[in-house]
Amino acid sequence: MEPLEVLKTREKSSVTKLTRNSKILKAIIQAILDKKGENIISLDLRKIPEASADFFIICEASSTTQVKAISDFIEVQLKEKCGEQPYRHEGKQVAQWVLIDYINVVVHVMHPESRKFYQLEEMWSDAVSVVHES
Repeated sequence: MEPLEVLKTREKSSVTKLTRNSKILKAIIQAILDKKGENIISLDLRKIPEASADFFIICEASSTTQVKAISDFIEVQLKEKCGEQPYRHEGKQVAQWVLIDYINVVVHVMHPESRKFYQLEEMWSDAVSVVHES
């Protein structure tokens, strides 16, 4: 273990700050719009200390088939346009709520009943939210 003085002088890694205009956010939102996702909202969690990501993007799809299609298309588009692979994804088997984790951005593609039940926007109501429409 290094002494604290050494840690203070160590150069910080050059991590790109994620902004609302970041290419990854735009690519995700465009992929959702291309597959007719609805009620798209982004939550800026950067000022919330407990948040596990910088942004949540939440949308809904009218069927489990569409939930899967949107989530698959997001992954394809981000790989093509941004060179990004998800850290992990969950929920594709049941397709009621698919979560795609890109570390700083977490995408939630939800069936309307699941979205109404879990109320993510209410849970993170202190985040700045933006509605995205086609």
